[in-house]
Amino acid sequence: MPRAAAPRGTSRGGQLFCRILPFTSRTGGPASTVSRVSLPPAPLPGGPPPPGRWQRLRSWRAARHALPRFGFWLLSRGAVVLGMCGALYVLNGFLIGWANAYDVMTGITSPKAVHPQWCAWLLSLTGWAAIPAVIGAAAGYVITEQIRDHHSRELSDVVDELRRLAEPSSGGDS
Repeated sequence: MPRAAAPRGTSRGGQLFCRILPFTSRTGGPASTVSRVSLPPAPLPGGPPPPGRWQRLRSWRAARHALPRFGFWLLSRGAVVLGMCGALYVLNGFLIGWANAYDVMTGITSPKAVHPQWCAWLLSLTGWAAIPAVIGAAAGYVITEQIRDHHSRELSDVVDELRRLAEPSSGGDS
């Protein structure tokens, strides 16, 4: 028994068919036809609602744990430290001037030489301790990961071999 043909613009056997629609030009020219691919039907109501803003935020925060350790650290703790250092630099830029803020942060100028001193001292301590600590932590982690990736032997194998070499030989001179 032959199969009934599907109406134009619907799918049959997983294939989409084109629907021919009449088209008239804006200039009043002759009518032509335009082919458009029909869209799949909209999902039926009653399905799960799309995730809300808070669910997407929770999912994004949870997805950070899938990052490598350095990426996770940079997005969680490193961003907070660098953001606070940046905010302190901007505050000092407005209070003591941008050139003075740079000079105080890099240690070129003493915080005593600028006014107000309270924020310049904080910026000086940040430039002296926090910025090198963050850069050193990031560089140390990256170097450690590179060394770990290039090791061809496990540490336990190396320790076992050293223990074996340190033991006195059983068949030796008496």
